Amino acid sequence: MAVNSVGRSAAKVFGINVDYRNEEPIRSSNASASSVETYVEEEPTVIEYISQFKPSAGAFKHYLRTLFPFWNWIFHYNLTWLLGDVIAGVTVGFVVIPQGMAYALLAKLPPEYGLYTSFVGFLLYWAFATSKDITIGTVAVMSTIVGNIVIRVQETNPELPAEVIARALAVISGAVLLFIGLIRFGRIVELIPLVAITSFMTGAAISIGAGQVPGLMGIPGVNTRGATYLVIINTLKGLPNTKLDAAIGLSALTMLYGIRIFCNWMTKKQPHRKKFWFFISTLRMAFVILLYILISWLANRHVKGDAKKAKFKILGRVPRGFQHAGAPTMNKEVLTAIAPDLPVTIIVLILEHIAISKSFGRINNYVINPSQELVAVGFTNLIGPFLGAYPATGSFSRTAIKSKAGVRTPLAGIFTAVIVLLALYALTAVFFYIPSAGLSAVIIHAVGDLITPPNVVYQFWETSPLEVVIFFAGVFVTVFTNIENGIYVTIAASFALLLWRQLFTHGVLLGKVRIYRSTPDAITDKIGGESHSNVREAYLPINHKDGSNPQIQLESPYPGILVFRFTEGFSYLNQQGYMDELVAAAQHTSRPGILDRYAKLGDRPWNDPGPRRGQQVNTDDHRPVLRAVILDFSSVNHIDVTSVQGLIDVRNQLDRYAHPEPVEWHFASISSRWTKRALTTAGFGYVDSQRFNEQHSHYWNRIHSFATLETSGSSSARDTKALDVEANDGITQVGRHGGQFGRLSTVHGQNRPFFHVDVQAAVESAIAGAEGRLSNVDSEATSEEGVRGKGE
Repeated sequence: MAVNSVGRSAAKVFGINVDYRNEEPIRSSNASASSVETYVEEEPTVIEYISQFKPSAGAFKHYLRTLFPFWNWIFHYNLTWLLGDVIAGVTVGFVVIPQGMAYALLAKLPPEYGLYTSFVGFLLYWAFATSKDITIGTVAVMSTIVGNIVIRVQETNPELPAEVIARALAVISGAVLLFIGLIRFGRIVELIPLVAITSFMTGAAISIGAGQVPGLMGIPGVNTRGATYLVIINTLKGLPNTKLDAAIGLSALTMLYGIRIFCNWMTKKQPHRKKFWFFISTLRMAFVILLYILISWLANRHVKGDAKKAKFKILGRVPRGFQHAGAPTMNKEVLTAIAPDLPVTIIVLILEHIAISKSFGRINNYVINPSQELVAVGFTNLIGPFLGAYPATGSFSRTAIKSKAGVRTPLAGIFTAVIVLLALYALTAVFFYIPSAGLSAVIIHAVGDLITPPNVVYQFWETSPLEVVIFFAGVFVTVFTNIENGIYVTIAASFALLLWRQLFTHGVLLGKVRIYRSTPDAITDKIGGESHSNVREAYLPINHKDGSNPQIQLESPYPGILVFRFTEGFSYLNQQGYMDELVAAAQHTSRPGILDRYAKLGDRPWNDPGPRRGQQVNTDDHRPVLRAVILDFSSVNHIDVTSVQGLIDVRNQLDRYAHPEPVEWHFASISSRWTKRALTTAGFGYVDSQRFNEQHSHYWNRIHSFATLETSGSSSARDTKALDVEANDGITQVGRHGGQFGRLSTVHGQNRPFFHVDVQAAVESAIAGAEGRLSNVDSEATSEEGVRGKGE
């Protein structure tokens, strides 16, 4: 590694040895210079790493364009897109009005706040969207969490109004999400696994649904914000106190499910009218609410503005327009009160929105940008409270409706916002008569779709049984405590499972087997015949835990050569376990280089006491001497200081075990230049002239993987794949079924002979080294016999 004069001077001052590598220089090739080019791998530098983060005018321009994705499609807008967006936007508008008001009640806010939140979400999202389907607005889970936070804060700060708490919560959480999105750190959403999302949604749906049953039935005196199991118990106890609201609620809920079931049945009966029945099913909420508004008006038209005189509970007065617009209250008292609840708010905002947008992106064949989606959610929640909005995120039910309605672009949200705006100014008088039991029916009907179906849970069980345990743990914690605890438990348990898999992972020893690739009918002839063109060697775990046929006998690639594969990456978390397994395997399959190396009993170490007193050391150990270790790095991308030190310690340990000859270390399928740099820093990958002294460094034919260099107009070069050729300080055997190669060069640098393209190449190189040693030992023995013969 090149170091300039200034660096050398500084290193000398601090006592740093920059020339610690005893790297043997590359020997000249015997092959013709016209046919082979020498390739030397350059190691990455810190400056090179930092330079990839260097800002540039082009990168900044690209960043600005990604902040406003609509710039890529808005100039292509056409009448076909407009028609699809209008239909989808208006359809969602009819759904969001009753849902928005119902969800605002879950948040312990007046119903108009649900309309404010929905309006702002639809109005702002389109400019930042990377999803055409997602709708930002009020959602049941977020509204319930906001309601829980309002109740918790008001227990200690009763003077703080609910809307002040909710709006401040939206501003702070929105600012955090906007910051995460602007710095393009959206990958943080990958920390939340699917099992945590499904568990959270299922538990929350059960909790919300159970909390709405008292309102559906008109049962008074039930604390719907307590633990779900207590809500269910108290609801059952209160059944004798059911009021007239039950007639409204149960019939509305029955009608909602009845219309959906009927429309699904008709869709199967009349597939050519699928779109018609879809719109009928979609508008069922608006139809049911309008029907019960009419029924409520007929029953309660005598109340004259006093909702308390109604025969059953109704929504009451809804202010016209944006009556609560203005800057949200932000002071030390409010911020201190909501601070403990910010993490769960942010997690839910991220979790719901990204999960839904990614899901519909896969369904409709486009890819979302998580960072940009966080910008959209963050900006909406940051600006929304100035019009009276509370925390909003993506809605599953409305997104599904919007997608099925044929939405073409994110601009459909504008048309939904227009519908909500009309409702705020033209329909508030009608909202007065909405039965509360009808809104409870709407909520129960909506959250029912969030419950994970049993078939999906069964698929989880088939995939990963431990994650199903986490799933049910999250659901039970939600039911027996609250939604927030359920979220924390599932995420923490998923992290614990990830760490457990890393800490207690196991490497595998690989054995060699000959593979015959053929059809079942022709395989017998292939094996019995002389032509084995489809025969190759493969390497499989010797314990057959990969599911390979346990009756197949695997063999060592060569006596004294060990092939070890990492299975879960290689880091400070699991390096000790890997290295312990590697040492145990090496000492089990090979014998020490010198069987009786201790002249006296007292010289033996305590952990290798040898045979019992009076017995001799067994010198009939026929196991081979350890000659090479091959590490398969196909699952390793990065290594750290701890893992590299573990390799160094094991190398020294095995060198002592195999003394007097050193053990060769070969590495296969390394995919990162930084991993190679870390290994070469530790003395791996190249010929160390001190560790491999002169008698060990020249006796074997180095095996490199060569490939033709692409040249313009050379069809043979383009058709030729990488190959392994035997090189005796260069190239001695090159050929391809009578064809001619163009210019050749090594795939990996010739200065890194112990780094290989795959396990097969590493094994061939290790075998060449082992056989070179044996031939060297034989030649030395022959020379000694000749000398003795002359002396006699």
